[in-house]
Amino acid sequence: MKNLFKTAVFICLLTAFQAQAEVKISDAWVRANVPGQKVGAAYMSLNSPQDSTLVLVESTAAGSVEIHSMSMNNGVMKMRMLEELTLKAGKTEKLAPGGFHLMLFDLAKPLKAGEKATFKLCFKDKAGKITHQTVVLPIKEIN
Repeated sequence: MKNLFKTAVFICLLTAFQAQAEVKISDAWVRANVPGQKVGAAYMSLNSPQDSTLVLVESTAAGSVEIHSMSMNNGVMKMRMLEELTLKAGKTEKLAPGGFHLMLFDLAKPLKAGEKATFKLCFKDKAGKITHQTVVLPIKEIN
C-alpha cells in the first residue's frame, strides 16, 4: 500500500510539472486567403512558464511553415525568416499581423473562413528537451 501511495504521488507531481511546462497558446487563428494564393499566415499568443524557444512548426494545411518577423524600416516593410523564436518565462510573445507570424507555404487548399487548420508546434527548453503541442486553429476572414 505504501508503494502504491508513493507511485500515485509521483504520477501527480509529474503530471503537474508537465502541465506547468506546457506553453500556453491563446488568440490563435489563421487568415483566410483567396483561391489560387499559395501562401497564408497564422497568428497566436505564446506564453511559456519557463525560458524556451519555438524551433519548428508544421501544419497539415501547408507544405512548410516558417517563423517570420516583420518590421518597418525607412517606410519599407521588411519580412525575414527566423530559425527560432525565443520565449522568455512568463512573458507573452504575440504573433500578429505586422509583427512576428507564421508563414504557410505550398497550401494544400485555399484557407476558407469557418474551416480549421491543425498545427504542431515544437519547443525547446534550456536543457535542450523538445516538447510538441498540437493545436487546431480557426480560419477567419479579416476585413
